[in-house]
Amino acid sequence: MSKRSVRRIALIVLGFSVLVYLNNSSWTARPRAVRPWLLAHRGLAQTFHTEGLTNETCTARRIDPPEHPYLENTIPSMAAAFAAGADVVELDIQPTRDGWWAVFHDWTLDCRTDGQGVTREHTLAELKALDIGYGYTADNGKTYPFRGKGIGLLPTLPEVLARFPERAFLIHIKSNDPAEGRLLARYLKTLPPPRRARLAVYGGDQPIAALQRGLPELRVMSRASLIRSLLSYMALGWTGYVPAACRDTEIHLPVKFAHWLWGWPNRFLERMAAANTRVIVVAGSGEFSEGFDTPESLKQLPPDYWGGIWTNRIDCIAPLFRTGKRGMAGGRSASR
Repeated sequence: MSKRSVRRIALIVLGFSVLVYLNNSSWTARPRAVRPWLLAHRGLAQTFHTEGLTNETCTARRIDPPEHPYLENTIPSMAAAFAAGADVVELDIQPTRDGWWAVFHDWTLDCRTDGQGVTREHTLAELKALDIGYGYTADNGKTYPFRGKGIGLLPTLPEVLARFPERAFLIHIKSNDPAEGRLLARYLKTLPPPRRARLAVYGGDQPIAALQRGLPELRVMSRASLIRSLLSYMALGWTGYVPAACRDTEIHLPVKFAHWLWGWPNRFLERMAAANTRVIVVAGSGEFSEGFDTPESLKQLPPDYWGGIWTNRIDCIAPLFRTGKRGMAGGRSASR
């Protein structure tokens, strides 16, 4: 091959690389003078240390010394989260034996209540009679600061949506049973379309797939849909094209992997917004609902980030955006 041919190929490759770079450079995106929107995980809840945490750990028995009186997944905790500045509240649902949706996190009752057994094997009346603050302790069982204070606080999903008719929620299905996706679709279909538009659902692959078949316009996410979305975008996003797997959906993006996405952050966020997809960044690698819970943790985000932020401490994070102190956090924006 002649030197002229080599030079021509090199110029073509260089030109192509420059075009790809410019097409995916965050700094070329139109700036947005808006703050990020904040998602409060389980409302305003008690926090706990995560050392040695597994799927079987009873988190109520390892809480930090309480700084507020609220218990997760209750209407008072959601009201407090919205009052603190949450734009969206995440909640967990379990089906009851008599066909209701109870708002409760645990598969069993033994950890945080005075009941026993599998949650979904109980009726709604049985669940509402429980003390859902019974098992919380910050000192290895020496004291139980919420014992006796959680009786009757367990709500149903319809009660939550009726109490906050104009608010946005992220609903978590806590199983991989496709029947639960179909059951939830039947309930959500009874809601007016404007109300459904303020809801999104995530959970196991099978119930989410069943829910999406029943309500294709609803934003949903599962592990399978997240992987499909990100891999398809990694393959094609450099062109500016947003694949079908990334459209009209929900992406919970671990910040650890965000910088590998074409156009991160602003160009990527622009593309997802145009595709009617909601992006929520979670801390670290996304294990065990890691959140941005301290001012220091926000330094993982670019200073001009304007998507969603997952937090377990809405009371600590929201004031930073009201006062403008968020500007101290974050490094330089970067594209892939």
